[in-house]
Parts: sequence; C-alpha cells; structure tokens
Amino acid sequence: MITHLARLRKDAGVTQAQLAETVGVSRKTINTVENRVFTPSTLLALKLARALGVTVEALFELEDGD
Repeated sequence: MITHLARLRKDAGVTQAQLAETVGVSRKTINTVENRVFTPSTLLALKLARALGVTVEALFELEDGD
C-alpha cells in the first residue's frame, strides 16, 4: 500500500497531533500509518479522508501485487 497521508496532511497545514485528535487516535498511530508500519482499518481510513477533505483513494493506493 502506498500512502499519501503525510503529504496531504502537510498540504492541509495539520500536524500529526492535530489529525490524531480529530480522528480519535494517538499521534503515534498517525506516524505509523504515514511510515507504512501500520495499515489503517477501513473506519480509520474513512475518518482520515473526511478530516482532510479528500477521498480514501487520494490517501491510499495499492502497489502492484497488493
């Protein structure tokens, strides 16, 4: 999975901590999603997309072979 979360979050002028608070997770969770350590649940992906005003498809995409 490729994530565009960090770029889109920065483009929106939002810190990891602010985004985490908005979606109800820890800052560390946001960090691990951005660094591809953790794959978010569908619910978290939807919350992240809503918080940033983008689609889930804008945040995440499958790599070849996924």
